[in-house]
Amino acid sequence: MPLQEYQFWDKGYGRDKGLEAYQHKLKLALIGQSIFGQEVYNKLRKEGHKVVGVFTVPDKNGQADPLALAAEKDGTPVFKFPRWRDKGKPIQEVVAAYKSVGAELNVLPFCTQFIPMDVIDCPKHGSIIYHPSILPRHRGASAINWTLIQGDKKAGFTIFWADDGLDTGPILLQRECDVGQNDTVDDLYNRFLFPEGIKAMVEAVHLIADGKAPRIPQPKEGATYEGIQKKENAEISWDQPAAALHNWIRGHDKVPGAWATIDGQVVTFYGSSLLDASVPAGQELAIKGASRPGLVTKNGLVVFGNDGKMVLVRNLQFEDGKMIPASKYFSADETTALELTEEEKKMAEDIRAIWKGILSNVAVIEDSTDFFKSGASSMHVVRMLEEIKQKYSGLQLQNEDVYMATKFADFIQMAVRKFRGEDKEDELVIDYVSKNVNNMTVNMPYQCFINGQFINADDGKTYDTVNPADGSVIASVSSASLADVDKAVAAAKEAFENGEWGKMNAREKKGRLMYRLADLMEEHQEELATIESIDSGAVYTLALKTHVGMSVQTFRYFAGWCDKIQGATIPINQARPNHNLTFTKKEPIGVCAIVIPWNYPLMMLAWKSAACLAAGNTLVLKPAQVTPLTSLKFAELSAKAGFPKGVINILPGSGGLVGQHLSEHPDVRKVGFTGSTPTGKQIMKSAATNLKKVSLELGGKSPLIIFSDCELDRAVKMGMGAVFFNKGENCIAAGRLFVEESIHDEFVRKVVEEIKKMKIGDPLDRSTDHGPQNHKAHLEKLLQYCETGVKEGATLVYGGRQVHRPGFFMEPTVFTDVEDHMYIAQEESFGPVMVISKFKNGDVDGVLRRANSTEYGLASGVFTKDISKALYISEKLEAGTVFINTYNKTDVAAPFGGFKQSGFGKDLGEEALHEYLRTKAITVEY
Repeated sequence: MPLQEYQFWDKGYGRDKGLEAYQHKLKLALIGQSIFGQEVYNKLRKEGHKVVGVFTVPDKNGQADPLALAAEKDGTPVFKFPRWRDKGKPIQEVVAAYKSVGAELNVLPFCTQFIPMDVIDCPKHGSIIYHPSILPRHRGASAINWTLIQGDKKAGFTIFWADDGLDTGPILLQRECDVGQNDTVDDLYNRFLFPEGIKAMVEAVHLIADGKAPRIPQPKEGATYEGIQKKENAEISWDQPAAALHNWIRGHDKVPGAWATIDGQVVTFYGSSLLDASVPAGQELAIKGASRPGLVTKNGLVVFGNDGKMVLVRNLQFEDGKMIPASKYFSADETTALELTEEEKKMAEDIRAIWKGILSNVAVIEDSTDFFKSGASSMHVVRMLEEIKQKYSGLQLQNEDVYMATKFADFIQMAVRKFRGEDKEDELVIDYVSKNVNNMTVNMPYQCFINGQFINADDGKTYDTVNPADGSVIASVSSASLADVDKAVAAAKEAFENGEWGKMNAREKKGRLMYRLADLMEEHQEELATIESIDSGAVYTLALKTHVGMSVQTFRYFAGWCDKIQGATIPINQARPNHNLTFTKKEPIGVCAIVIPWNYPLMMLAWKSAACLAAGNTLVLKPAQVTPLTSLKFAELSAKAGFPKGVINILPGSGGLVGQHLSEHPDVRKVGFTGSTPTGKQIMKSAATNLKKVSLELGGKSPLIIFSDCELDRAVKMGMGAVFFNKGENCIAAGRLFVEESIHDEFVRKVVEEIKKMKIGDPLDRSTDHGPQNHKAHLEKLLQYCETGVKEGATLVYGGRQVHRPGFFMEPTVFTDVEDHMYIAQEESFGPVMVISKFKNGDVDGVLRRANSTEYGLASGVFTKDISKALYISEKLEAGTVFINTYNKTDVAAPFGGFKQSGFGKDLGEEALHEYLRTKAITVEY
């Protein structure tokens, strides 16, 4: 069977049928080591295979390998051979011990020893080996390193049949994944090679057991072999492009570590990423062999390729093993030792006991004890941090922290600083795009905001956000990847389940944080309004009053709800002689995904996020791709307000990628979405993966009925606002006006007169009434919409054309003689297009039928002096909001949401809180 044909079949068989399709079981010998080997061992036993022997390495520093520990615990025979061969020949005693277990298949998940062919070929089914590359590329022990060093776009693994060559045996199965621009060895291993590799090893054994495992000869084309990467050959050669430098550094991170000579000593570089920005300010640092000095900046060490492009290095390690943030190179020795409180001394002793439990070979844990030099490895880092977390959930440590402070005394100092929160102020590092505009300097973050930090997208991708007033690029913004979604969701989940957010007092902490955030938004209201204006095209005065003003009001309103969320006591039937008490609790849901549109970028963020946070949830928010900048500025303000890490995460980028992944992510428990109806339907399908809660505010075709007994001038003014407010980019815009026949012509005449008075122009000009449409594609869609209306026979009374000036401006447009069957009568324009239809004098029920003859039901309105008629119509209109003698009158305390295909669920008001809460009933017998 050809290789590509098999790969297709493999994915279908393994993924669609599931492991339950396999019937037969085997006697297995596991040869290898590490946590990977341990996990493969556990999964194979769970699937019913019998492991008759485990062959692993001897104990190191008194500690058994994880595979040995698991097998010994289960009573599986364990053999710890230092080697299998002596002077190139098999050691017969070792081979005899192996043969004694009677294995039918050898499984080598991760093995650093040379195994004789007498052992490889001994079992009935031979031997299979896991190799972390897509063979025949990157044969050899440093395959993952070379995948990154050579800048491969794809990584993966192969399970192959062992032969007498070096990684040359026939292929059983392969899997592959994309390589992100800034992926390290650890990233690839943890995200794909480890979890998927374990599954694949188990699947391979099942295929062999059922006689369905192929043996596909490795192709000769594309075969490579690279030697083992060691410290001595990991020195950085500086005469290369930045991308090659980055690949070299990340390909050696963490082992063996790419290095250079600085100030006469070897310094190892960790945590590199490509830096696509202007050269930052920093202090020069001479590096041996580099033609240009590096720059120590607030973000890290910036180094330069021979193409002038930059690489950012986050951490540096010195010869004595000490690791520091690269940004602290010139101040590494300035830290003063802390004086510990009694509580902190107890914490230090608890951590000392945890170290002792791991470093069992060390008699006493001294202040000078080095975690790694005492025999610990990366697997012990995870164990140590998990044990600390169990005792001190408020102390949030990362793997990187251990590498930064390997000696016990240094580790305690670092842990205490984090416990006190002293590290927080320095952690918020922001790169801005700054512009002098609107008589001020606006500073705009442009990176993803994940776990309290602004960072580049995992794969380094960016996109341009454009000013609709002139088509110029405002900034290149990070475009979040799937890996970024996973990071953000994980951060939000950790913050919800284990962080300080869940432990905060509702009134004193959460409420105060939200009030503080509202205050900061108000302090920055002119900057926010300016950013909103240049990014979305909103007229500045409207952005200041509505986009920003209502956002501030929304956060203040929901801040007041934080300590008022309560359940109820419910009387139930008593079963005598017992008594029962039943009560309910309102609880936060967990991680919420919020996806917002481009018409009111900041206000839509506030409407959903404020209720979500007041309810006690954490969130991952995706702003519209074309309007990300106020959301990212909001992220900055939330951090400055003191929101804990992980509570708020902002991911700019593609809706089809980021929004879709959030909708189907198993750790997201709620999705709040505002946007189009087709996208809302897709979100509902995706949300079904784990039956997450969903609220949707979708499309509209809101009817506005104007009766002849109205106050006409007011109806004209309000009717124009109903259509042209925010350039018509308004979810509740009146999509269709029904005007009573007797006043129709006069109404149209007055509307056109008022349109002619409107000033179209620069949205930052305080006298402008009508700004540009949000983006070019939307403008083109609106022009097509108008063309369709003309073709179908509607009368174009005014406008319908693009304004001849730079940017995406469109004339306010008026159509009359619109019949019910026409496209523009049925579909939303989402732009400055007034669609007018007549109705016969006095035909109240007839116009109601026409108004309700739509699949949408977001908003509606009626103008009449007859209050009885108005109330009758309000009862009959099938819409979530009805305006009487007004329009666009929303308030933070009034619930907002639609019926039918305009969605379900509410924003604003008390009802919005319930969208982000769940009810638990508790019954006590006494």
